[in-house]
Amino acid sequence: MKKTWSIHIEKDYLKFSAAHFLIFPDGSAERLHGHNYKVFVDLESPLDEYGLVLNFREIKPLIRELVGELNERLLIPGRHPVLTCEPDGKGAMEILYRERRYLIPAEEVMLLPITNTSAENLAAWIADTLLQRLAKRFEGMVPDSLRVGVEETAGQRGIVEVRKP
Repeated sequence: MKKTWSIHIEKDYLKFSAAHFLIFPDGSAERLHGHNYKVFVDLESPLDEYGLVLNFREIKPLIRELVGELNERLLIPGRHPVLTCEPDGKGAMEILYRERRYLIPAEEVMLLPITNTSAENLAAWIADTLLQRLAKRFEGMVPDSLRVGVEETAGQRGIVEVRKP
Protein backbone atom coordinates (compact mmCIF):
# COMPACT_ATOMS: atom_id res chain seq x y z
CA MET A 1 0.00 0.00 0.00
CA LYS A 2 1.16 3.52 -0.80
CA LYS A 3 1.42 6.03 2.02
CA THR A 4 0.95 9.77 1.74
CA TRP A 5 1.54 12.38 4.42
CA SER A 6 -0.03 15.75 4.95
CA ILE A 7 -0.38 18.50 7.50
CA HIS A 8 -3.47 20.57 8.24
CA ILE A 9 -3.22 24.14 9.52
CA GLU A 10 -6.29 25.78 11.05
CA LYS A 11 -5.56 28.43 13.66
CA ASP A 12 -7.75 31.19 15.13
CA TYR A 13 -5.17 33.82 14.14
CA LEU A 14 -5.13 32.80 10.45
CA LYS A 15 -7.86 35.26 9.58
CA PHE A 16 -8.37 38.61 7.97
CA SER A 17 -11.11 41.23 7.78
CA ALA A 18 -11.71 42.76 4.38
CA ALA A 19 -14.31 44.50 2.26
CA HIS A 20 -15.36 43.42 -1.22
CA PHE A 21 -18.26 43.07 -3.60
CA LEU A 22 -18.97 40.25 -6.03
CA ILE A 23 -19.85 40.88 -9.65
CA PHE A 24 -22.32 38.39 -11.12
CA PRO A 25 -22.51 37.04 -14.70
CA ASP A 26 -25.49 39.29 -15.52
CA GLY A 27 -23.41 42.37 -14.60
CA SER A 28 -25.16 43.05 -11.32
CA ALA A 29 -23.00 43.39 -8.24
CA GLU A 30 -23.33 43.08 -4.50
CA ARG A 31 -23.15 46.16 -2.34
CA LEU A 32 -19.78 46.84 -0.76
CA HIS A 33 -19.59 44.80 2.45
CA GLY A 34 -17.07 42.97 4.59
CA HIS A 35 -16.28 39.58 6.09
CA ASN A 36 -14.11 38.17 8.82
CA TYR A 37 -12.40 35.49 6.73
CA LYS A 38 -10.65 32.39 8.08
CA VAL A 39 -7.95 30.51 6.16
CA PHE A 40 -7.27 26.77 6.25
CA VAL A 41 -4.34 24.98 4.63
CA ASP A 42 -3.60 21.30 3.90
CA LEU A 43 -0.19 20.43 2.52
CA GLU A 44 0.71 16.97 1.20
CA SER A 45 4.32 16.05 0.58
CA PRO A 46 6.76 13.21 1.23
CA LEU A 47 8.38 13.19 4.64
CA ASP A 48 11.78 14.82 4.92
CA GLU A 49 14.79 13.17 6.55
CA TYR A 50 13.43 14.23 9.96
CA GLY A 51 10.02 12.61 9.41
CA LEU A 52 8.18 15.88 8.73
CA VAL A 53 6.08 17.09 5.81
CA LEU A 54 7.04 20.60 6.89
CA ASN A 55 7.64 22.03 10.33
CA PHE A 56 4.48 23.77 11.54
CA ARG A 57 6.67 26.54 12.98
CA GLU A 58 7.94 27.29 9.48
CA ILE A 59 4.71 27.30 7.46
CA LYS A 60 2.41 29.11 9.93
CA PRO A 61 4.33 32.42 9.67
CA LEU A 62 4.11 32.28 5.85
CA ILE A 63 0.33 31.88 5.98
CA ARG A 64 0.05 34.54 8.67
CA GLU A 65 2.03 36.95 6.49
CA LEU A 66 -0.35 36.38 3.58
CA VAL A 67 -3.51 36.94 5.60
CA GLY A 68 -1.87 40.04 7.09
CA GLU A 69 -1.46 41.49 3.59
CA LEU A 70 -5.22 41.14 3.01
CA ASN A 71 -6.30 42.38 6.44
CA GLU A 72 -8.32 45.60 6.65
CA ARG A 73 -8.26 46.18 2.91
CA LEU A 74 -10.76 46.66 0.15
CA LEU A 75 -10.16 43.68 -2.14
CA ILE A 76 -10.46 44.51 -5.84
CA PRO A 77 -10.32 42.04 -8.77
CA GLY A 78 -7.60 43.36 -11.05
CA ARG A 79 -8.52 41.03 -13.91
CA HIS A 80 -12.22 41.79 -14.17
CA PRO A 81 -13.02 42.74 -17.80
CA VAL A 82 -15.17 45.79 -16.91
CA LEU A 83 -14.03 47.04 -13.50
CA THR A 84 -11.10 49.47 -13.43
CA CYS A 85 -8.87 50.50 -10.55
CA GLU A 86 -6.38 53.32 -11.18
CA PRO A 87 -4.42 55.76 -9.01
CA ASP A 88 -5.98 59.22 -9.01
CA GLY A 89 -2.62 60.98 -8.63
CA LYS A 90 -3.50 62.24 -5.14
CA GLY A 91 -2.84 59.10 -3.07
CA ALA A 92 -6.15 57.40 -3.73
CA MET A 93 -7.40 54.65 -6.00
CA GLU A 94 -10.38 55.33 -8.23
CA ILE A 95 -12.45 52.18 -8.66
CA LEU A 96 -15.08 52.23 -11.40
CA TYR A 97 -17.68 49.59 -12.12
CA ARG A 98 -20.56 50.63 -14.36
CA GLU A 99 -22.36 53.45 -12.50
CA ARG A 100 -20.36 52.95 -9.30
CA ARG A 101 -17.35 55.04 -8.36
CA TYR A 102 -15.24 54.55 -5.26
CA LEU A 103 -12.34 56.74 -4.21
CA ILE A 104 -10.31 54.94 -1.53
CA PRO A 105 -6.89 55.71 -0.02
CA ALA A 106 -4.39 53.65 -2.03
CA GLU A 107 -2.89 51.94 1.02
CA GLU A 108 -6.32 50.53 1.89
CA VAL A 109 -6.83 48.84 -1.52
CA MET A 110 -5.49 45.40 -2.45
CA LEU A 111 -5.63 44.91 -6.21
CA LEU A 112 -5.47 41.16 -6.79
CA PRO A 113 -4.75 39.30 -10.05
CA ILE A 114 -8.18 37.61 -10.03
CA THR A 115 -11.44 38.10 -11.96
CA ASN A 116 -13.76 38.33 -8.94
CA THR A 117 -13.31 38.54 -5.18
CA SER A 118 -15.09 35.26 -4.40
CA ALA A 119 -13.87 33.02 -1.60
CA GLU A 120 -12.78 30.53 -4.30
CA ASN A 121 -10.61 33.10 -6.07
CA LEU A 122 -9.17 34.36 -2.78
CA ALA A 123 -8.25 30.76 -1.91
CA ALA A 124 -6.56 30.39 -5.31
CA TRP A 125 -4.56 33.61 -4.85
CA ILE A 126 -3.44 32.50 -1.38
CA ALA A 127 -2.50 29.03 -2.71
CA ASP A 128 -0.53 30.41 -5.66
CA THR A 129 1.28 32.95 -3.51
CA LEU A 130 1.98 30.41 -0.77
CA LEU A 131 3.44 27.97 -3.34
CA GLN A 132 5.78 30.70 -4.61
CA ARG A 133 6.90 31.58 -1.11
CA LEU A 134 7.37 27.93 -0.10
CA ALA A 135 9.57 27.32 -3.16
CA LYS A 136 11.64 30.41 -2.37
CA ARG A 137 11.95 29.74 1.36
CA PHE A 138 12.54 25.97 1.13
CA GLU A 139 14.80 25.66 -1.93
CA GLY A 140 12.35 24.76 -4.68
CA MET A 141 9.86 22.86 -2.53
CA VAL A 142 6.87 21.71 -4.58
CA PRO A 143 4.31 19.83 -2.49
CA ASP A 144 2.34 16.94 -3.98
CA SER A 145 -0.79 18.93 -3.25
CA LEU A 146 -1.85 22.12 -1.53
CA ARG A 147 -5.44 22.71 -0.50
CA VAL A 148 -6.52 26.15 0.71
CA GLY A 149 -9.92 27.11 2.07
CA VAL A 150 -11.18 30.63 2.67
CA GLU A 151 -14.25 30.81 4.89
CA GLU A 152 -16.22 34.04 4.61
CA THR A 153 -18.88 33.05 7.15
CA ALA A 154 -19.18 30.00 9.38
CA GLY A 155 -19.87 26.93 7.26
CA GLN A 156 -19.36 28.73 3.94
CA ARG A 157 -15.95 28.53 2.28
CA GLY A 158 -14.31 28.45 -1.10
CA ILE A 159 -11.62 25.81 -1.60
CA VAL A 160 -8.91 25.25 -4.18
CA GLU A 161 -6.61 22.28 -4.52
CA VAL A 162 -3.40 22.46 -6.49
CA ARG A 163 -1.79 19.11 -7.38
CA LYS A 164 1.63 18.32 -8.74
CA PRO A 165 1.26 17.04 -12.33
